[in-house]
Amino acid sequence: MSDNPKLPLRVLFCCGVTQNFFDLPREKIGEVWQAYGKMLAALESMEGVDVLGIMDDDRLTVGSADNAPWTFYIMADVRDFDTTVAVCNLFRTTPVGEYNLWRYGKIEARVGRALAVPPQHANAA
Repeated sequence: MSDNPKLPLRVLFCCGVTQNFFDLPREKIGEVWQAYGKMLAALESMEGVDVLGIMDDDRLTVGSADNAPWTFYIMADVRDFDTTVAVCNLFRTTPVGEYNLWRYGKIEARVGRALAVPPQHANAA
């Protein structure tokens, strides 16, 4: 994934809510929000994960985003592939009542590296 194995992976975690969330009665939605809070706190405290930022695009997308399945994005530097998998696994293991978070949300990871201009081209301008 990286030319330098000492560099962390740059990971974009794409997260979305599913129709199950929107089908909940109003009084049950808070339980899902609390689970998202616990999931994000667990992610931010994981060893080997440095969260660079979280972006939520819910201001301009209301309801289920049919053409863009993601609702929020987490950019992080992650130690390795196994840690990336562990972050995704939080959707499988974070409880929401009798279910887990993956009933109400989904996650997909895009793994790469930090973009850097090659040194031989850095001063080309």
